[in-house]
Amino acid sequence: GGIFVNRFIPYDENMPPEKAEDFAFDIPGLTPDLPPTLCMGHPAMCETLNQAAIAAGASVNRGVKSIKVQSGNEPSVSYRLEDADVTLRPKLIVGADGRNSVVQRQLEFEMRQDPPHNLLGGMLVEGKTSWPQDAFTAGTEGNIHFLIFPQGEDRLRLYLCYDFDDRARFTGPDREKNLLQAFRLKCLPMGEEIAQCKPISAFHSYSNEDHWTENPTKPGVVLIGDAAGHCDPITGQGLSIGLRDVRIVSDILAAGDWSEAAFEPYVDERLDRMRRLRFAGQFVTKLRAEFGEDARQRRARASRRTNVEGYPSPNPSALIGPEVLPAEFFEQKTIDALMAP
Repeated sequence: GGIFVNRFIPYDENMPPEKAEDFAFDIPGLTPDLPPTLCMGHPAMCETLNQAAIAAGASVNRGVKSIKVQSGNEPSVSYRLEDADVTLRPKLIVGADGRNSVVQRQLEFEMRQDPPHNLLGGMLVEGKTSWPQDAFTAGTEGNIHFLIFPQGEDRLRLYLCYDFDDRARFTGPDREKNLLQAFRLKCLPMGEEIAQCKPISAFHSYSNEDHWTENPTKPGVVLIGDAAGHCDPITGQGLSIGLRDVRIVSDILAAGDWSEAAFEPYVDERLDRMRRLRFAGQFVTKLRAEFGEDARQRRARASRRTNVEGYPSPNPSALIGPEVLPAEFFEQKTIDALMAP
């Protein structure tokens, strides 16, 4: 259900399409041993992971209701499944239940968030286009920031990021049609073809602020993935964050100590990782999802300084991992230099 893409093409209103294609780059070439980017739909990925868990010996129960959790030295989980009440008393509860996490809310984890900046949403479409199946793009024209990810065969995943003032354009019964029309862009050579595609999922948008907690653990409980906080989705880090959380927490569990103190390395690593990703996401939002002439010129300056003059930028962290770049790439002076008049 997934495909790998190797190239990024920076289509944008600041350059004609052929110039953007000259600036395309191969993702595996960014750093040694970097694999291509995986494009895979959320339902297919969830089912793949479910089947892998079952094959490894896990029990997967669907349709549970009335979930209640308790932390402490003897944590517990209770729920209702097929008209039966179930109570489990595990050694550890791992809250991996997404942005609206029941575990996070019931146990009153302290969550922080930034003010919302834009609205962002995606839609899966199908149709014959000449879009290359080995490339994705992210760019800005007019009053929208757009992203395109191939999904294999004749399918594309389209995203738009736009101001709250444009909310009415992308709500209501015509929202899918209006989203497709929005891709008729001068900077996008296949925009007309994309506008003729057929929506095969609904389009819904949501605000793109950051959410995080500084400590995703309590006695007998650890949060991972979106339940522990998520970055502005403009850089699309949700799955990467979740899978890294799984790896780090799994390594701790495999060592045999399941106490709250044993998860301190995870707490520290995640706190700095999310700080860096939050910084990079705020930079990308400022750069690509603010509109008008001043924003266009600012984006042109930053692009020239990054791609031609070699200025440091936190932007690659979304592709290569935030820990790969030096710490100074995530300092305000770096952003000020990129965006200075």
